[in-house]
Amino acid sequence: MKNPFGKVLVTAIIGMFMVFTLTGMGIAADTIKLGVAGPHSGDLASYGLPTVKAAELVVKDINAKGGVLGKQVELLAEDDVCKPEVATNTATKLLSEKVDVVLGHICSGATKAALGIYKDSKIIAMSPSATNPGLTQSGDYPNFFRTIASDDAQAKLQVDFALDVLKLTKIAVLHDKGDYGKGLAEFAKGFLEKDKRATVVFYEGITPGAVDYSAVVQKIKRSKAEAVIFGGYHPEASKIVTQMRKKKMKTFFISDDGVKDETFIKVAKKYAEGVYATGPMDVSKNPMALAANEAHKKAYGEDPGAFFLNGYAAALALLNAVEKAGTTDYDAVEKALRTEYVETPLGKIRFDEKGDALGVGFSMYQVQNGEYVELK
Repeated sequence: MKNPFGKVLVTAIIGMFMVFTLTGMGIAADTIKLGVAGPHSGDLASYGLPTVKAAELVVKDINAKGGVLGKQVELLAEDDVCKPEVATNTATKLLSEKVDVVLGHICSGATKAALGIYKDSKIIAMSPSATNPGLTQSGDYPNFFRTIASDDAQAKLQVDFALDVLKLTKIAVLHDKGDYGKGLAEFAKGFLEKDKRATVVFYEGITPGAVDYSAVVQKIKRSKAEAVIFGGYHPEASKIVTQMRKKKMKTFFISDDGVKDETFIKVAKKYAEGVYATGPMDVSKNPMALAANEAHKKAYGEDPGAFFLNGYAAALALLNAVEKAGTTDYDAVEKALRTEYVETPLGKIRFDEKGDALGVGFSMYQVQNGEYVELK
């Protein structure tokens, strides 16, 4: 949407001067352009589309109140299918559309692939879901922020739950070889080995997208593991769990926020029952979360999907930072993100020097009667 009041009749010389001057200040465009990048098609679209819808709702609300810096916010969504090799093209496309800030990407591998491109162009990107610790802890991407805790915290919760609550002593650790899944699995393996109360009896990476995982399921069975900790996404997890249960294996299955998704339950069906998965803390009683969820139901006729509230919070944080900075200039917006608090469905947040949101964390969930239930 273009701002109908953004054009003024001036002489050619003065007009050129004004465009040049305001561009240098970072506020010349007719609209504030918010890019949204993630999987909007394919097997992992259930992770990306909720963030698009969150951004749509936030932008609609903000525009109705006058926009940001007196300008309407324009939404530009681009699909990366959660694949690093596609994400680079997605980032380049968004830059060609002259986005001011980016909400995304969703998967850690795709996020990492795109971040360098944004960094070189001094564009801030904020993910609602990319949990790989190195994205913030390496210091390589000062332009990156996220509204979700990192995998080291998630893996620690999984291991503590396996040892302290389930009292297990033999654990298999699997991953999907990706930045997200492998990174989480390595942290889990490290925590287990350091604790020494349990033995890692089996550690292996699987091939994503395979039709059959019976070979790895058989290895798990032979290892006599009491539980599997899996780092990865729901397409692989649903197949592994289904094949385990069909072999009458009662081995606990503990996974991550890449599996804490309704699609996993829909695909695995009855075999999903009892599965554990970590995910963002339940903030459904937060008044802003209640309002956001209700707005989603009204607009789309269904409950929101994975990372919706994290995406909603990220959209609010990005646009609030632009408003507080008084400009879309990179340095000013970056400073505002680190210093200015913003009320979100996740609570009142700002970002630390690494880009991680202060005040967010994970909980353990279990599939009970066909839905994920937060365990207290």
